[in-house]
Amino acid sequence: MTVTRQDFENALAAYWGARQLQSEQSAIRDVVGAGTAGSVRGGKHFDAIATLLAKFFLDAGYPPASIRVTKSQGLELPGYYRPQKQWDVVVVHEGVLIAAFELKALGGPSYGNNYNNRVEEALGSAVDLRRAVLAEMYPKEKPWLGYFFIMQDGPGSRRPVRTADGALPVDGIWHDTSYQDRFGIFCQRLVTEQLYDAACYVMSSPEDPKPIELVENLDWRHFAAAINARLTYLKDLGIPG
Repeated sequence: MTVTRQDFENALAAYWGARQLQSEQSAIRDVVGAGTAGSVRGGKHFDAIATLLAKFFLDAGYPPASIRVTKSQGLELPGYYRPQKQWDVVVVHEGVLIAAFELKALGGPSYGNNYNNRVEEALGSAVDLRRAVLAEMYPKEKPWLGYFFIMQDGPGSRRPVRTADGALPVDGIWHDTSYQDRFGIFCQRLVTEQLYDAACYVMSSPEDPKPIELVENLDWRHFAAAINARLTYLKDLGIPG
């Protein structure tokens, strides 16, 4: 596999508009159509990340037609509690859902406004699809789900957040945690509970796009290894043929 650490850092810098995609990534973006994904993701920030993920599958021999990154290509996947849900990157080959990715971010200065929304979105997407799998709506191989999340690094995301005095006490793990800490705990639990097969959680900012990876098993190295493991597993089964 040829996706490198530098590819990842370049894509993250491009997310913040700090640099243009390198020529190789631009060519991949053109092949899979990522340059028109803005209407899907509310802006073109995630185009670079979508391109990066597409590269794994192109390098593994999947045809461009199997890699979907734009609304026009059809990003909807069937659910159980609702008819469909739109994902951000979808790889389907000969009727098999090879992989689906959610790409999300949380920025400042008011991190609390959207924190719960991001948690609920990630949970809802995964639970709905996993239940659809149990209902045999996804034939052949079990789907593989990936979650990629960028937390804007800044004082507001690093500062401990108070938990409210509610009707019952919260899990002690949440005490004296920042939004950065809380999302790390959340992503770890998503993977531990097998709602997602892998998660990549990074902190970054427009001022300094270089990724900060606070949780080792949620870093880019582990995420890339999980994608490559999925590709190796399917290759041994003759996919893509």
